[in-house]
Amino acid sequence: MFLGQYTPAIAAANELIATIPEAVLRIESPPMADFLEGYLTMKQHVLVRFGKWHEIIEQKLPEDRTLYASVVAMIHYAKAVAHSALGNVGDAEAERKLFAAARTRVPESRRVHNNRVVDLLDVAQAMLDGELEYRKGNHDAGFAHLRRSVELSDALPYDEPWGWMQPTRHALGALLLEQGRIEEAEQVYRSDLGLDGKLSRACQHPDNLWSLHGLHECLVRRGERIESALIRQRLDLAQARAEVPIKASCFCRRVEMAAA
Repeated sequence: MFLGQYTPAIAAANELIATIPEAVLRIESPPMADFLEGYLTMKQHVLVRFGKWHEIIEQKLPEDRTLYASVVAMIHYAKAVAHSALGNVGDAEAERKLFAAARTRVPESRRVHNNRVVDLLDVAQAMLDGELEYRKGNHDAGFAHLRRSVELSDALPYDEPWGWMQPTRHALGALLLEQGRIEEAEQVYRSDLGLDGKLSRACQHPDNLWSLHGLHECLVRRGERIESALIRQRLDLAQARAEVPIKASCFCRRVEMAAA
């Protein structure tokens, strides 16, 4: 995902699903669903990361919505984000209500390694609220929710790989840039890349493609020429390994910058 490679990312997510059969999840002693079901949500992270909005919307829910409680909640989250990104505010609102109901049915005992699923869903709620309020034109409210999602994500217990797979700063930075808030967006990307020394090492994502793109855009748009050339070199190396063209740090952004 960090390399911009959709094919191996979705293959890994599907392999997780294939190797955790329902019969295993139904084992009650020990309660295997508590330990394993949360990993099945990773496919939603991949689909959102790469903006597969129509694929997300077309997904069907699992038949057993109690056993697959985490998956159900994350699918509703993903559907709400997808509708929001497509401008379908009414459908996004409907999915947000379904997500809110679904998250209440996720047992507190469900985990993704070091993290409780309910805590990961707090991040989802903040991101969803932020993107939907933004799409409704309530930009300041949207940014407040997205900043909250950053705080929640940063506060999660250390996990490797991450319990929340798409850095929350990527959505915040992309939408700040869309509104021309270049200075704050630049700070967001510098932190994510670990260039400002403000975050713990676990919260930094050095040389990741998405934030390199965002930082380079910030530098170009404010007319900086020296550092932008250096970041451009790192961005070109990252983009060369990517499978898809990256035009923003989050596919939730709908307005692209002209090539520079």
